Amino acid sequence: MMKIIAEYIWLDGTKPVASIRGKTKIFDAKRKDATLQTLTVEDMPIWGFDGSSTNQAEGSSSDCVLKPVRIYPDPFRAQTMPNALSVIVLNEVFVAPGDKPHPSNTRAALRDMEDKHKSEKFWFGLEQEYTFMRPDGRPFGFPQDGEPAPQGPYYCGAGTDKIFGRPITDEHIKACIAAGILIAGINSEVMPGQWEYQIGNGTSDADPLHVADDLVVARYLMDRIGEKHGVVASLAPKPVDGDWNGAGAHTNFSTESMRKSDAAFGIILERLKAAHREHIDVYGHGIEKRLTGKHETCDHKTFRHGVSDRGASIRIPWQVAAEKRGYLEDRRPCANIDPYVVCAKIMETVAG
Repeated sequence: MMKIIAEYIWLDGTKPVASIRGKTKIFDAKRKDATLQTLTVEDMPIWGFDGSSTNQAEGSSSDCVLKPVRIYPDPFRAQTMPNALSVIVLNEVFVAPGDKPHPSNTRAALRDMEDKHKSEKFWFGLEQEYTFMRPDGRPFGFPQDGEPAPQGPYYCGAGTDKIFGRPITDEHIKACIAAGILIAGINSEVMPGQWEYQIGNGTSDADPLHVADDLVVARYLMDRIGEKHGVVASLAPKPVDGDWNGAGAHTNFSTESMRKSDAAFGIILERLKAAHREHIDVYGHGIEKRLTGKHETCDHKTFRHGVSDRGASIRIPWQVAAEKRGYLEDRRPCANIDPYVVCAKIMETVAG
């Protein structure tokens, strides 16, 4: 019987920013002819973990339940363990015995929101910025003492004096593609050691749950690759004080009607303005350090939109303005967002 090696991962209860946890389950496949292509969530057993070690339970009642919600080919073990079916299993956390989502389970709320607004046919695209950090706390590419040359040449640059960590990012692309993640591109960012990858392919595959799930797994893959290279992919919204850009998670979104016409854009922008404070409150811990009105941001107390304006809260891409249909980019979210919370909040506001 073929063995399945399943890495069960989930978001823990750490505050103010959840971490990704994982542990491995090895079991026999139910079907003799099982392949990576035919495995489904139903083939993955419900499992559990010690919630008292993940900020999700008290020691006196520590059992939490893992319910598989999506599976991905494991790009790491597939190379070293060819005689088994190796997968990454994304889970929601439930309170034992498993009939109630755990308070830390933000995915459950997005499930409900997606079901509520199914007719809107939301699509999302998430731009995950991050910064490679050395164990001593220095950004990858910063000298031992002092700071590098001012920002300017690093964004989308080339050369050893400008780019730091490209072998790691290429390895991440390879892992994401092997796992079937909706990765759409990468680029180096404004600060040395700072990068971005995009999740969401601008098709009906990019529904809210799919994109948010893929972002969580993409983060996990980067964490694993970082172990190999001795770096941390920090999601801090302002990893270095001073005249350096912060790190965001610009969130692109559209509904079916938006993709056909911009007739409702004015109403949507007014709704976003009215709910600005509510959005800021869930757009990432430390947002006030990043949204200062400088470094391609709008002040966190201010709401502004504009065509091609990267200093606005909401950017209207020039192609969208020209074609009078498409999507909007919310530039407020920080790199350390919970993607389930952000997608749900945008859906709630936009749908009205």
